[in-house]
Amino acid sequence: MKRPGPLLTLLAGLLVGVFMLSLNATTGTKNASSSSADGTPDTTKQSPAATPSPTPTRTAPSPSPSKTPVPDAGYAGRTDDDSSAVAVTLRDGKAIAYFCDGRDKESWLKGDVNDDGTMRLTGKDGSVLNGALKEGRRIRGTVDIDGGHYAFTADRTKKPSGLYRATATVRGAKVDGGWIVLRDGRQVGVLTRDDEPSAAPEIDPETGVVTVDGQELTARPAAP
Repeated sequence: MKRPGPLLTLLAGLLVGVFMLSLNATTGTKNASSSSADGTPDTTKQSPAATPSPTPTRTAPSPSPSKTPVPDAGYAGRTDDDSSAVAVTLRDGKAIAYFCDGRDKESWLKGDVNDDGTMRLTGKDGSVLNGALKEGRRIRGTVDIDGGHYAFTADRTKKPSGLYRATATVRGAKVDGGWIVLRDGRQVGVLTRDDEPSAAPEIDPETGVVTVDGQELTARPAAP
């Protein structure tokens, strides 16, 4: 009986070869997986941090121009027909005015002065003065009194010119006097005794002193 030596040896070699091929195939797969897991860089890109939008800058509104107050001052002048005189005194946005013809017609008027220098003044007798301040140097306007309409221009005064008034009781009579001292020194005034008007005696423009029926009075600058 022959020994199967060469045949067994050949089979054994084939089995070893198959085993080695299987082992290499398994090892190669694992190495490829490990290489892929360990060596492949992470290609996931991170999104850059969002840049916050700048806060819009709010421009502060421009301040409204401040209003220039009407200056305190006195004004005096004649009517266009030269029949009467008008004086106006402005104080703290208010005005007092006096119209008189130096004989028997007069009126005291009061009211507010608007920011633009315009004014509408009224008297207890129903008289009305409408005027406007022109560049702070003069007042141009009209006076309506006793059915008459008088246009006038009153220039800015400088002491002792201006508007003066004195009230008192003299010899039992109620006395109320008004004076307009013009820039050229002329005076126009009416003195009322118990509601009876007449031409007023002149005052001393430096002191305001005036003599009425033998009694000295002091006329003072009139203000609103």
